[in-house]
Amino acid sequence: MSSDPWGRVDETGTVYVRTADGEQVVGSWQAGSPDEALAYFERKYEGLVVEIGLLEKRVKTTDLSAKDAQTAIDHIREQVDAHHAVGDLAALKVRLDKLVETVDARREERKAQRAKQSDEARHAKEALVVEAEELAQSDQWRAAGERLRSLVDTWKGLPRLDRKSDDELWHRFSHARSAFSKRRKAHFASLDAQREEARKTKEKLVAEAESLSGSSDWGPTAARYRELMADWKAAGRAQREHEDDLWNRFRGAQDVFFAARSSVFAERDAEQSENLKLKEELAEEAEKLVPVQDLKAARAAFRSINERWEAIGHVPRDARPKVEGRMHAVERALQESEEVEWRRTNPEARARAEGLTGQLQAAVDKLQGQIEAARAAGNTSKADKLQKELDGRQALLDQALKGLQEFGG
Repeated sequence: MSSDPWGRVDETGTVYVRTADGEQVVGSWQAGSPDEALAYFERKYEGLVVEIGLLEKRVKTTDLSAKDAQTAIDHIREQVDAHHAVGDLAALKVRLDKLVETVDARREERKAQRAKQSDEARHAKEALVVEAEELAQSDQWRAAGERLRSLVDTWKGLPRLDRKSDDELWHRFSHARSAFSKRRKAHFASLDAQREEARKTKEKLVAEAESLSGSSDWGPTAARYRELMADWKAAGRAQREHEDDLWNRFRGAQDVFFAARSSVFAERDAEQSENLKLKEELAEEAEKLVPVQDLKAARAAFRSINERWEAIGHVPRDARPKVEGRMHAVERALQESEEVEWRRTNPEARARAEGLTGQLQAAVDKLQGQIEAARAAGNTSKADKLQKELDGRQALLDQALKGLQEFGG
């Protein structure tokens, strides 16, 4: 018979393993010596030790699922419980029990992690839905469209939720995208209709502009071209493929007309250059009347200058504002002098000024008498009050006297 601390072989070749519950039969050995039998079953024990060690490592260092880990544990436990090895089987059971605890803890940890990820995914998808629904109302077609496409990519990268929640959120998300697409389609359809209407309107404007390009009725035609330009701007843009061509025709017709007008005006300006020289001399003569010393003489002189001015005729268009402005400045100076003289000699205004001055002078004299009487009576308070009133009336009197002086009073 052969034995070691964990097992023995009896004389019949039966191999036993020692456990806390007593000896358990491992098996029968007839192929060799008892020592070889023990060695064989001890190797099977070592194999279980290695297998448990590998499983422990996989559980700790890999993403082995709890289900697969538990299956492996159950498989090893069956071998341990079958007592087909010689060694400390109780120690192996302890390790397996601890491994079960580890797997259970990992299962709960992963469950919590999945719950957290699901919650994060839910919040993320809800945020995407809210943003998509806001974008669905946007009129920023290009930017909103690009952002919605980006949101779809983000959605695809998020974990799925439970079927019901995921379907509900996706329905809202998809509905928002569809609503935006419908609005955008309707907008551009309306825009196309507007551009087609603009094209028809501008075709008419071009036709009229081209019909006017040969006109020599410079003033009315130029005014009509300005009206056509205002109508052009109000019509809006036509389709891109038509807009440039229509504009080139429209602008070209105007250019023909205004080039012809400029040519005629240039010729006319050349003929009127001598008139400009004469009018500049008259303007210089008129400017010598300012400042006005003798209004009557200045007015007569200006009438003479103006008669000669009118007899000269037109000057070049680009020079007209400046030279006429000089004459207008002299005319305004004469008008201002006339207004000043009229105010100075107006009998009604003078009479009103004299009347007001007299009233104020009488009021001042009366107050002065009252003040003297109050002071003589020792009534200082009344005298001070009357003095304040006198100061106000005196200021008004001074102003009235100044105004009267303007009438030569």
